Amino acid sequence: MDKLSSLKHLFVTVFLSNFALNVVTPAITDITMDALCPSQDKCSLAIYLSGFQQAIMGLGSMLMMPLIGNLSDVYGRKALLTIPVTLLIFPSVIMAYRRTTNYFYAYYVIRTLTGMLSDTGIQCLPIAYAADCMSEGKRASAIGIVAGVGSAAYLCATFAVRFLSTAEIFLVSSISSSAAAIYMTIFLKDTTRHINKNDDALNQPILANGDDKSESDSSEGTLTLKNIPPFYRIICLLKSSTTLLLATLISFLYGLAEGGIQTPFMYFLRARFQYNKDNFAVLMLICYGGATFSQLILVPRLAPIIGEETILSLALIAGFSNMLIDSIAWAAWVPYVVALFPMFLFLAKPALQSIVSKQVGPNEQGIAQGCISGISSFANILSPFIFSPLTDLFLSERAPFDYPGFSMFCIGLAWLIALIPSMMIKFETYNSRPKIRDVLC
Repeated sequence: MDKLSSLKHLFVTVFLSNFALNVVTPAITDITMDALCPSQDKCSLAIYLSGFQQAIMGLGSMLMMPLIGNLSDVYGRKALLTIPVTLLIFPSVIMAYRRTTNYFYAYYVIRTLTGMLSDTGIQCLPIAYAADCMSEGKRASAIGIVAGVGSAAYLCATFAVRFLSTAEIFLVSSISSSAAAIYMTIFLKDTTRHINKNDDALNQPILANGDDKSESDSSEGTLTLKNIPPFYRIICLLKSSTTLLLATLISFLYGLAEGGIQTPFMYFLRARFQYNKDNFAVLMLICYGGATFSQLILVPRLAPIIGEETILSLALIAGFSNMLIDSIAWAAWVPYVVALFPMFLFLAKPALQSIVSKQVGPNEQGIAQGCISGISSFANILSPFIFSPLTDLFLSERAPFDYPGFSMFCIGLAWLIALIPSMMIKFETYNSRPKIRDVLC
């Protein structure tokens, strides 16, 4: 019951923080355009500036997530989750106060800095927390529910946008992020699977011979897993399992495509079909309504039957099909129809996270999930440099051929390529792979 109670409090924290993060998403494109290029449907500056922000946030996440995940293994999930949840508050407060051009730039800078931790942190750390609370056989369901709660928050946030003014959107975001920080401080209990200073494998010497271990334990120079640098531990994790290597490659390709739909896709719809805040809100309602259903209902039921590997492959096929149809969309209603495809696409992340979770021990959950998130964030760095110029080029008169949605097709192609390593994954348990100490010896 204690574990179930902890998960319930985690779900509330995840919902409130994701609601705060996502309620501003449908409006930010219009705000950026109004601040930089008033009364225009196309704006290269907005596309490139948004892409630059995405790249900087991705770079920060790539560097920080493995470190944050590793620290959560040592000091507990709650202590580290408090940081990204609290950082969510500051950007929204700025825009809630005023939305002139100068305040937009202030928001832009603060949002870029805080987003390095907040965006990925509230996705990564709850997964490690859920893995702590559940046995291996039930992790897929728990991780799917965590993802489903996040999608439900996105769904509710997008629905709320339809009835809120721009000023009210950021005010609500500020209130929700503050409530998440207060709630988790009061109610969320830390898990007990992080480092036990007196008795844990991470404190045991790994480079000592069997005859010398007693002497090594008292030696100041003995290398332990606890004092191995986080990035070196990442290398050790990847060397210990072929499945983890394949999962890392899939995470990179998935992140590359995911980065393409965060900003370029919205500007594509704005230029192609004159989508505005309300159109984006409806599109996201359809998209995340299906995602919420699939993550809360389908993952717990399908994972024990067909396995996470099959779910992952089917999700990637759905992602490619979605972007292929969007790239050739001939009317404004077409993106609404194919927005149901993410019902299956959004199964990819929880399936991948569940696969990774089963490859590592209880004291490696944080750094493993942080590693996968960091690789995905690295792909997010590259994505704007690829898809933002491509989107701008094919929406302009300089396009080498008449295919305005070519960049959307390329986004889908990344998911299609990720299908290859996903079909090569063979399930192996944590006990069947070499341990980090064996890799280092």
